[in-house]
Amino acid sequence: MTDIFSTTTAPEPDTVAHNLPEYSVSEISVALKREVESLFPRVRVRGEISQPSFPRSGHCYFRLKDDAAVLDAVCWKGGLSKLAIKPEEGLEVIATGRITTYAGSSRYQIVIESLELAGQGALLKLLEDRRKKLAAEGLFDAERKRALPYLPDVIGVITSPSGAVIRDILHRLADRFPRHVLIWPVAVQGDKAAAEVAAAIEGFNRLTEHGIVPRPDLLIVARGGGSLEDLWAVNEEIVVRAAAASTIPLISAVGHETDTTLIDFVSDRRAPTPTAAAEMAVPVRAELLAQALQIGARMMTAVNRGLAQERTRLVAAVRGLPRPIELIEERGQRLDDRSERLMQAGRRLLDTRIGQVAQASAKLRSPAVQIAAKAQQLNSEMRALLTALRRHEEFIRVGGERVLELGRRSQKYLEALIDRRDVSLTGTKKLLENYSFKAILKRGFALLRSATGEPILSASVAQSAGSVKIEFIDGEVDALIDDKSDSPRRPPRKPSGSQGSLL
Repeated sequence: MTDIFSTTTAPEPDTVAHNLPEYSVSEISVALKREVESLFPRVRVRGEISQPSFPRSGHCYFRLKDDAAVLDAVCWKGGLSKLAIKPEEGLEVIATGRITTYAGSSRYQIVIESLELAGQGALLKLLEDRRKKLAAEGLFDAERKRALPYLPDVIGVITSPSGAVIRDILHRLADRFPRHVLIWPVAVQGDKAAAEVAAAIEGFNRLTEHGIVPRPDLLIVARGGGSLEDLWAVNEEIVVRAAAASTIPLISAVGHETDTTLIDFVSDRRAPTPTAAAEMAVPVRAELLAQALQIGARMMTAVNRGLAQERTRLVAAVRGLPRPIELIEERGQRLDDRSERLMQAGRRLLDTRIGQVAQASAKLRSPAVQIAAKAQQLNSEMRALLTALRRHEEFIRVGGERVLELGRRSQKYLEALIDRRDVSLTGTKKLLENYSFKAILKRGFALLRSATGEPILSASVAQSAGSVKIEFIDGEVDALIDDKSDSPRRPPRKPSGSQGSLL
């Protein structure tokens, strides 16, 4: 191996006490990176994926491990979308890439360029884990599956346009019952196959019923047989979820009868072959015609039999009916009898009502008698009302006199109460005036306040205040207190009068 540090300049002799060269951390990191990348420019590493993470940057970080060692791995954003499989926890893979170092944490790592599963056992394990996960979400539940339309007008087929599958489906549909078929060409194998199949299912579901391109009544996802790796596209989660979200009934026809894929579990019907899917999609036209003719013949036979039975029943009923003239004569005689009885009953009813009116008239009194009785009753009630009014007026008079008496007594009481309160209020007013500081100011005193208006009650506060206000009985004056310790004090001047100086 060549000297990886041959280009580095040796330190000055006077800076070390030995003959070993001195390197910076960056120099060591760069030299190691260059050496590792030159020794391992492209490698294939087999291991188990551990701790995969997908940060917001779009890159992917994980570890490749076996029973004795761990190797850090990174896949950049641009290469992650090109990987054949998505990194998942516990997946055994063969990674192709280059070995490099990461100076930021003094570790070596592999930059992934491609990933492939390490054998069919890993594929089966991944398939089973994915099946359990999707089943736990309820995507394979039987109640989610829908019945296929009996005779769809439009059938959408998602498959490769160049394979034998589409020819088998079209040929079988033409034999059984020709229908309008829409083909969405997709890749059925390779890195882009899963995304194209999922996009085709979603695209058919986005079509409108009365658009330029008619919306299918039934979808068929089909491809021929192959190995597990060849059929892997329809095992991808994106395809399974797209099939589960489809509002159009879907038939999966992938591989041969022995092949089982995840789209078979989520589809509404699984066909063992693409040809069988076409047979499930439509009935046989000739059989339908024969069945329709048979049903029509049975219907005509039933109608004729029913008409014959009704004709027989009608003839039998006619034999039992009497002659119409006899029915009319009998009904006419009955009508005459009822008319005569009705006229007699009317006359009897009139005579009865006349007698009742005469009896009622005899019992009625004359209007003059009734008016006299009512007038007498009214006079009695009038007298009683006048008596009640006189009693009410006496009650109002006595009550009015009592109210006036109570008013006079209340007025006297209020006047006496006001006089007592006036005397008490006058005494309180005089007492407040005697105790007010205004009365003290009238006797010749003054009130000392600070600039903010607070009363000053001690000399120390006055000295610290400096500028003060002196309030007299007739107003305020501003004053400045000057108490310097080094200036001689002048004796206080004795003011005239008997009052001493306040300052």
